[in-house]
Amino acid sequence: MAFLNTARRQLLGKRVCAPSAARFSTTPLARTTSVTLKALGLDSYNLGVYDGAWSGNGDVAESINPATGEVLGAVQQASASDLDKTLQRAVKAARVWREVPAPKRGEIVRQMRNALFAKIEPLGKLVALEMGKILPEGIGEVQEYIDIADYAVGLSRMLNGSVIPSERPGHMMMEVWNPLGVVGVISAFNFPVAVYGWNSAISLVCGNSVVWKGAPSTGLTSVAVTKILAEVLETNGLPGAICSLAAGGADIGQAIAQDRRVNLVSFTGSTNVGRKVALATQERFGKSLLELGGNNAIIVHRDADIDLAVRSILFAAVGTAGQRCTTTRRLFLHEEIHDDFIARLIKAYGQIKVGNPLEAGVLCGPLHTRAAVGNFEQGIADVKAQGGKILHGGNVLRSLPGNFVEPTITSIAHDAPVVHREIFAPILHTIKFATIEQAVQWNNEVGQGLSSSLFTTSPEQMFRWVGPAGSDCGIVNINIPTNGAEIGGAFGGEKETGGGRESGGTAWQQYMRRQTCTINYSGSLPLAQGIKFE
Repeated sequence: MAFLNTARRQLLGKRVCAPSAARFSTTPLARTTSVTLKALGLDSYNLGVYDGAWSGNGDVAESINPATGEVLGAVQQASASDLDKTLQRAVKAARVWREVPAPKRGEIVRQMRNALFAKIEPLGKLVALEMGKILPEGIGEVQEYIDIADYAVGLSRMLNGSVIPSERPGHMMMEVWNPLGVVGVISAFNFPVAVYGWNSAISLVCGNSVVWKGAPSTGLTSVAVTKILAEVLETNGLPGAICSLAAGGADIGQAIAQDRRVNLVSFTGSTNVGRKVALATQERFGKSLLELGGNNAIIVHRDADIDLAVRSILFAAVGTAGQRCTTTRRLFLHEEIHDDFIARLIKAYGQIKVGNPLEAGVLCGPLHTRAAVGNFEQGIADVKAQGGKILHGGNVLRSLPGNFVEPTITSIAHDAPVVHREIFAPILHTIKFATIEQAVQWNNEVGQGLSSSLFTTSPEQMFRWVGPAGSDCGIVNINIPTNGAEIGGAFGGEKETGGGRESGGTAWQQYMRRQTCTINYSGSLPLAQGIKFE
């Protein structure tokens, strides 16, 4: 793969710290990468700032294939001045976009949906190459953006307010919703397409412009998605800055959180960083939408369908190599079924194929970074140090070239510190319980509150689980895994998960300004509460 030559550097007129061309492989996988990039309008070097025009004056970030360690390409990120210019244009674009009727905005999102669908295979393959999830999950992630775009198109005709009875004669009260302005989206590496899709599709039909900062390690995907959306905007004669991109690291994310021109900051990532984003946004009285950590549990009661539960847990704990916010990390098993269930689960784990995510039959790809492998190793060491046992796995697969680890099952106490810490890797802690009340208490005792599931055939236990004394999570499931949420329901969690909600339900209201309006057509001035001021 040819890299940036001297003449092109001079033409661009910027300082570029480019990686060596020798680092790019000429293997069949590299040829697959080249074909995939070309299908998406990408090159080995790409500008990472879009506000109607492409630019970039910040550092160059390499994109590394986590399955091989090979360089896929590079993105020239935003500088502070790039972000300032992008926000200026996004503010102007928002003023244009908010005047477009909501159903017409929905039509533009429909065209974006179709453009994404036309590129679903190469875009899904790029997700697999750059993030590391298996190809069916990569394509499924793009499909998730397509689905939420479908939802948003329908929503564009349903941004309804309400009429409120007034106590004053000759008065009318109503509640209306108007666009916020600029929405900043800071998304994480593990869902480099879908998380932005959840936010942008709904933000757009609500009348906002969007400024996106994706994860630096998945910058190629951010550029590819933005190119698809930009073409739709340009074809319709609309400002490209409606869907702006400012690729960058923590400095760009911090600047977005602190900038008063950004009316809402939607952040997906760790609890620690989310806390900083929330504080920075709140300090200027901006709005924040947080989707943070998850330490999700499945409870399997003694009356559960065991085969169904085993199949569910396999995907929930191992899918995406444990790198989903909704990954199952804790498994509570009733003492009467515990031993048999563990035997079945270990047998199922033994059939999992770990390897290159583009290879057919592989169910578990690599961890995204070498640092994640280190976190996995530390987690295994902590399990052993805190009295736990490794029932299956527990090893780094050093015979493979990338960041591969064994999907792991442990047996450990419910209150061990390592159990209360989210390790973004395929480590499943199993715990035996005696009563359902005990299991529910243990489900709720961690700081995070994203997703939870109960496997049972008892109607009584089902309704207790979803009631006030049941799970304290934002997502409460019965007889399905903790992951795989549908776009029709609001997605998000409580406690250290941040309290934000994306996708369905009334999540759209977060992207709009709520107003109570009173109209006096009586010709007199009666005051509320019968007050006389004469």
